[in-house]
Amino acid sequence: MESIPKLDLADFTSASVEAKAKFVSDLGRAYEEIGFVAIRNHGIPLDELSQLYDSVSAFFGLPTDVKMRYDDSEGGGQRGYTGFGKEHAKGSNAGDLKEFWHFGQFIDQSDENAPNFPPNKWVEELPGFNSSGERLYKALESTGREMLRAIALHLDLEEDYFDSRIFNGNSILRAIHYPPITQDPKDAIRAGEHEDINLITLLVGASADGLEVLNKKGEYIPVTEVEDHIVVNVGDMLQRLTNDRLKSTTHRVVNPPKEKWSEPRFSIPFFLHPRPEVSLAALPSCVNDSYPKKYEDCTANEFLLQRLREIGLI
Repeated sequence: MESIPKLDLADFTSASVEAKAKFVSDLGRAYEEIGFVAIRNHGIPLDELSQLYDSVSAFFGLPTDVKMRYDDSEGGGQRGYTGFGKEHAKGSNAGDLKEFWHFGQFIDQSDENAPNFPPNKWVEELPGFNSSGERLYKALESTGREMLRAIALHLDLEEDYFDSRIFNGNSILRAIHYPPITQDPKDAIRAGEHEDINLITLLVGASADGLEVLNKKGEYIPVTEVEDHIVVNVGDMLQRLTNDRLKSTTHRVVNPPKEKWSEPRFSIPFFLHPRPEVSLAALPSCVNDSYPKKYEDCTANEFLLQRLREIGLI
């Protein structure tokens, strides 16, 4: 496979039984083979996305001392600002060439999980920054729910299997800034090779190329020509839940050619997580004599904390 498959979410949400079944089949095959797809007709309002990109660019243009007012080092970077080079790929000591901002769940305080979720940080210098982030968060959460419904059908589960498990889940909207490269980065790249922690990741656009996905031949293939699509990939939690049936594929963001070092890159992925108490024990349908259970049982929160330690955020 030399490129990631492209699918139309409108086929899944349409009234056509045949189109819906084909979408489920094509999505399942893609997630078993490479773990990535590009999705069009995804329902993400482009004007909302454009507004957030403008706000994100303005935030990262603020002086460092202002951005550091929103630092969340003590909270593992789960809300607010994380500075340049702080995060690194699992198994690497080289800090990634990026800084980022996290929006977390916008949760009603009546929810039983509310005390366990840190509040979002509100940027006083940029009116509209947080409200723009909240609108895109909710839109991506809705699209992610539709993707998980298709995944549930592929796994012979009830279509709404994931609905209650992700309702007010611990999802994260991350706005990333890869600044211009001003000197030889040596071994560091914009984002070292890694797999995502969560169930699925929805990536809405990026201001420059750089994302690459590792295929079965051990070759990195660039993700290109997806301007009107979002990229949706399997994360480690879903791979664990399906006993490796669905693939959480290694990917990275490489540095641009030297003549483009002066160009920054922005990217906004949405990491869709379940509720913290949800079990990641392998689905019974994904375990048999040919595919024995590979992982010990744990909750989503236990797995998240383990991975945050491994990438240097806690």
